[in-house]
Amino acid sequence: MDTGVKQNGNASGSKGKKKGKKRQMNGDTKGVEKKKKIVKEKPEVIPDLEECSDVESLGGDSEPGSIEKGDSAMEWIIHPTPLQDFYKNYFEKKPLHIKREERQYYKDVFSTKALEKAIREQRVLYGKHLDITSYDGKRETHNPIGRVYPAVMWDYYNNGSSIRMINPQYFNHTVWRLCATLQDHFQCMVGANVYLTPPGTQGFAPHWDDVEVFMMQLEGKKHWRLYKPDNKLPRYSSHNLNQEDLGAPILETDLEAGDLLYLPRGTIHQGNCLETDHSLHITISAYQLNSWTDLFEKLLPAALAVASQQDDEFREGLPRDYLQNLGAVHSENQSKSRTEFMKKAERMMGKLFSYAPVDACVDQLGKKLMHDVLPPALELHEKARTVAGDGERWNAKNKCVVNRVEFDPDTRVRLVRSTAARLVQEDDDVIKVYYSTENTREYHEMDEQWLEVDSDLAPGIDHLITSYPQWTKVEDLPIDELEARMRVVSDLWEKGILMTAEPLEPHYDDP
Repeated sequence: MDTGVKQNGNASGSKGKKKGKKRQMNGDTKGVEKKKKIVKEKPEVIPDLEECSDVESLGGDSEPGSIEKGDSAMEWIIHPTPLQDFYKNYFEKKPLHIKREERQYYKDVFSTKALEKAIREQRVLYGKHLDITSYDGKRETHNPIGRVYPAVMWDYYNNGSSIRMINPQYFNHTVWRLCATLQDHFQCMVGANVYLTPPGTQGFAPHWDDVEVFMMQLEGKKHWRLYKPDNKLPRYSSHNLNQEDLGAPILETDLEAGDLLYLPRGTIHQGNCLETDHSLHITISAYQLNSWTDLFEKLLPAALAVASQQDDEFREGLPRDYLQNLGAVHSENQSKSRTEFMKKAERMMGKLFSYAPVDACVDQLGKKLMHDVLPPALELHEKARTVAGDGERWNAKNKCVVNRVEFDPDTRVRLVRSTAARLVQEDDDVIKVYYSTENTREYHEMDEQWLEVDSDLAPGIDHLITSYPQWTKVEDLPIDELEARMRVVSDLWEKGILMTAEPLEPHYDDP
């Protein structure tokens, strides 16, 4: 049967030597806010809804959506700094150092024990998932080839090498859950790295990153020096920098367990362990290639393509004498022809915006987001209301399939997350729903996932996206035929894009 929804085709090294380093004294801070303990009510860590017993509240207007949960997670990370204060005074502007006396504040996020558990129980590979590094005036990587085994990894560590786990969300449910939740706050991909450093060593050269960094100290202590950016808000990370080129630090401090250090993109930083303490910290990163430049890279060519079709002024020939009045050799020329040319070019550049398909280009960034982000980390009660946990299953005792479920006209549905789907008009005849729910925790392991939909069904999907986090009855979707509404909801539910307010009513077959 033609449902009006079509699926895509698919979607060797030497060991580092331990060299002790003397503890460096804290210097003055310049241009950096250092937050002291403030008496203020502490926000709860993201509530573990798997332990939620108030089933009656689920599926109601009081059940929070993913954006609200993402905001709560962000508030917890930067407590006691209010979100509004953070975005007004710090985000993309200057570092923020939050000192806490509560050393166990981030203890449930990750630990050295969790690192070893992942190494022992899962297939972690050098270079892909984990790096062995050292720095003593020169940054070196000591990765062997193949799988990481604990005995070998700890031998490197005992010889003074640092351990960096890349994408710990792939191996650890808690980190996945935190990153996936924060994606709905930032509305962009959120990643993580974990760094374990032996006492008295440094694992990385001074450098800057191309992401917003939230550095959460999990265990031990680390000495950090921050320097003024050479390149504010860079689009790409730096190479290893030379110590003699850095100048004086703008902040020099010790980060202890429970502390946070936020670094805007481009902040030059380096950290070394003290002689008496190891260090374990996790960096949560966001906003990689998520700037106005990235939008304009798509917008300007698209605007020019539209303008050249619709406005004959953009197709007019250049003046015959433009080569005699412009170019590097004529840059000092003040001729009338040059002045008139520059004025017209400026006017046409301003006019170009009137042809800019802003919404279509933003949809292309949204389409990319669907491919980039982590899949939703569903709670148990959410799984019970999605295709991941509801619906048909095998009954071993009766040797048959049971729990047949069907949607009713009054079944209430909504997206599983605000970042679950994006409706994109590809051209005049093709509309697709790109979705993130079948991504894996490994970046781009899957191809883009999409469903092609008929134009008469698109308003219903549009409604589900724009009305989130409100629940919508199937019968209230703006699609002409009830049967078509039911088919659309069923197709989206089967891809994990939709969840129901309550588990679907089962229909048991007699064995």
